[in-house]
Amino acid sequence: MRSALGWVAAAVLLSAVAFFLSGYYNDVYRKLLLWIALALSYNFLFGISGQVAFSHFAFYGIGAYAVVIFLFQLGMPLPLAILAGVLVCSAIALIVAIPSTRLEGFYLALATLALAQLFIVVLNEGGAVTGGTGGLVNYRLPAIFGVYITGPWYTAVIVILVLGTYALLRHLDRSWFGRACRAVRDNPEAAAAMGVNVARTKVIAFTLTSVLAGIAGMVYAFVDNTVNPPIFGLENAFLLLFMVIIGGSGRHAGAIVGAVLLYLLPFVLSPLIGHHHALVFGALMVVVILLQPRGLIGLYDRYPRGQKAH
Repeated sequence: MRSALGWVAAAVLLSAVAFFLSGYYNDVYRKLLLWIALALSYNFLFGISGQVAFSHFAFYGIGAYAVVIFLFQLGMPLPLAILAGVLVCSAIALIVAIPSTRLEGFYLALATLALAQLFIVVLNEGGAVTGGTGGLVNYRLPAIFGVYITGPWYTAVIVILVLGTYALLRHLDRSWFGRACRAVRDNPEAAAAMGVNVARTKVIAFTLTSVLAGIAGMVYAFVDNTVNPPIFGLENAFLLLFMVIIGGSGRHAGAIVGAVLLYLLPFVLSPLIGHHHALVFGALMVVVILLQPRGLIGLYDRYPRGQKAH
């Protein structure tokens, strides 16, 4: 009961913030929340399951484009469009994951990097279906029971997405599946000797986290009511990796810290150094790896109760 009340309180507090922000800062807040959701799911894939993949942001884009195409080009109702989008993300994730179970480390990274680049090419060359280089614009979220959910109320939807993602992944991390993922990450041979199905564990982790990225993409599609190829480029895929590493790979709290820091940092640095903040990201990552290999969340572990952070 107390746990349920805690989740409700968190949802209310995080949603209430949006009602005190101007339109611009509410937009920044919404996108920050989406980055947190992405970082949480990518942390499970990379930090907990040990899969170095660069396709996560591509699935974010697949979800965004899929729901818009299903809604406005195929005329599906919203619930059916969401379900179809989830199925598309699941199918593509399985197509990628099953053969990729034979790949590890650098080779898996290259394969998923190729997928991410192929996705951008498809978007640019997709004609009327994807809108080409200009993307898809001038649409809006359909009314739900006769009500249009916009502004701070839509931010509340994103808050629910973030909390749901966090709750699901934390539960999985504490379950036998989470232990299996960590075992496969640390030593696949030993995990197999203990009875863990290494290939199946990798496929499930990849598919699940990719679908979560796709769902976040569906929600993003109605933040700006615009989707276009540059949003889902490789630059953001690497930024997502930096977030997890700098925050603390394998730690849910670390993913949140990294997402908040690296998303908000450009707003602070841009007035000072322009668009060269990528150099600061690189320098920051090197410093963190050298001085704090466990990420910034590792600083919390120095306190007596720090080891209990998740």
